[in-house]
Amino acid sequence: MTIRWYFDFISPFAYLQRPRVRALAATYAIEYRPILFAGLLQRLDHKGPAEMPDKRRFTYRHVVWRASKLGVPLRFPPAHPFNPLAALRLCIAAGCTDTAIDAVFDHLWRDGLRGDDAESLAPVAERLGLDAAAAIADANVKAQLQANFDAAVADHVFGVPTFAADGEVFWGEDATAMFEDWLRDRAAFESGEMARVDTLPIGVARRSG
Repeated sequence: MTIRWYFDFISPFAYLQRPRVRALAATYAIEYRPILFAGLLQRLDHKGPAEMPDKRRFTYRHVVWRASKLGVPLRFPPAHPFNPLAALRLCIAAGCTDTAIDAVFDHLWRDGLRGDDAESLAPVAERLGLDAAAAIADANVKAQLQANFDAAVADHVFGVPTFAADGEVFWGEDATAMFEDWLRDRAAFESGEMARVDTLPIGVARRSG
């Protein structure tokens, strides 16, 4: 079974989920797929939580609270949301290794530093043995990021972070335990009320326009 982990460095919840991902990777083969979350929002005509002031405030406070509960060190970058393209490309250029992913996440979310261009990511790139500007501008890197996005669309991903496996998606840091239960007992997700809600009819739909 192939497991894909879709994430964007713009997401603090992806950073919070990262330790559990690493733990799962000790048992399961997981493909790391950095993608541009903003592309999903545009494709699905959705707003991100940071685009709604009240939800933005709640989400940021929830992140800080959640990090405290998990014992994960966290400091928000100087501004959020930020443009994550440079960070995504740098990670891909470094091979999307555990070392590369953790280096970028730690720079942004543990240390609370900027990571929206080559200059701000130069210290990370140096640790990874790369030239930040060259890595971020590499055409092959850009093509791989697009391929990751296309794979996310094919997997019906609608948010980050998301685990995708065997036609199922598990979205959000708070769904990590659900995904772990699914890995242990997939049959439990195919019967009873789980099965019934898959065919539940829509009672009313919100009008658009």
